Amino acid sequence: MTHSMFDWYRDLSRHDRRVFLACYGGWSLDAFDAQMYALAIPALLASLHLSRYQAGSIAGASLVASAIGGWLAGALADRWGRVQILQITIAWFALFSLLSAAAQNLHSLFCLRAIQGLGFGGEWTVGTVLLAELVPPAVRGRALGTLQSGWAVGWAGAVLCSMAIFVVLPQHLAWRALFAIGFLPALLLVSMQRSLGGSTVFVPTGSTGSRPRVASVLEIFSPRMLRTTLLAALLGLGAHGGYYALTVWLPTWLLNVRGLSILHMSAYLGVIILFFGLGCLGAASLLDWLGRRRTIVFFSAGCALMIAVYLLAPIGSAAMFCLGAPLGFFSAGIPASMGALFSELFPSGMRGTGVGFCYNFGRVASAGLPVLVGKLSGTIRLSFAIGIVAASAYVLVALSVLALPEARRQALPL
Repeated sequence: MTHSMFDWYRDLSRHDRRVFLACYGGWSLDAFDAQMYALAIPALLASLHLSRYQAGSIAGASLVASAIGGWLAGALADRWGRVQILQITIAWFALFSLLSAAAQNLHSLFCLRAIQGLGFGGEWTVGTVLLAELVPPAVRGRALGTLQSGWAVGWAGAVLCSMAIFVVLPQHLAWRALFAIGFLPALLLVSMQRSLGGSTVFVPTGSTGSRPRVASVLEIFSPRMLRTTLLAALLGLGAHGGYYALTVWLPTWLLNVRGLSILHMSAYLGVIILFFGLGCLGAASLLDWLGRRRTIVFFSAGCALMIAVYLLAPIGSAAMFCLGAPLGFFSAGIPASMGALFSELFPSGMRGTGVGFCYNFGRVASAGLPVLVGKLSGTIRLSFAIGIVAASAYVLVALSVLALPEARRQALPL
């Protein structure tokens, strides 16, 4: 590669750079809020007297709702425009994050996190489609892989806030403060409204300016699209299942199994998060060089191997700290690849619907995996429960992507 991986950004217009930054900021704040829950689980277990199974059920309910929200937001973005729906999704999850801070028991927290998930699911779908349609085909992988690195920024912010708040406040107040901070995405919404203006659905270059035909929500299941939709949905299942089986329970595993303090847990997570961000950027470059399929297979194999070593090998704390680097790096590659891959599978009039369904089917179908980990941990060690479920999910990713077409450097289908 003779050019910098960020050349594509410098070549964008001022307006298009703002669009990218809005998508990047929205995804970062989305991650910030999502990771708050995983970091709050130990406090929730003690403060609200939850079992691990109940804590996993709340995470699962949020994933189910996010799948519904993602599919709905994608379909609405095909009809009403990308930016408008992006703003609505960010406002939605910010508001219900704030309301979650006032939850008094299992049932109220379960309902509020589930409702919040509707907005959480929609943000990635709409932002990804918007950016995929904005950048040239030759750099689409780099642009969307870079977008995914915003997750590491939000994740790091959540860990830093968690570390600070749990030092200052007692457990029963600290988790509420964490959820209240999730209202910060509303500030991004205000900025977006002033700088982006109104973007409509994708209009092909060289067209007369008319919108493409908007497909039915169910047209992604038509005979010509069914195989593609099902394979992409299975890939989404494996990607989400592996990621959430690991990250929902990793803070609890570090605290309760490895016996780390909040401060030390934050340091261990910091290594993983730093290299997650670097992994997104690495995958971004590989997507436009190796292609979508080979990149995803490479990272799937790396994920399965590193999870087994990190959780199951008899290693000391120092070795585990160092292994957080490859674990974070490999876990980033699949999420960084899905935006480009999914956007290239569907025509413009159903792109939001197709991307929204396939990505978020993975969320809803994988919602049972954090619950399964919690359930299995009652009969086997938590390390084995996480490792078995997560590694199996990454095998599914590799098998699914090998059956999908490669569209590197190709124009998006009209």
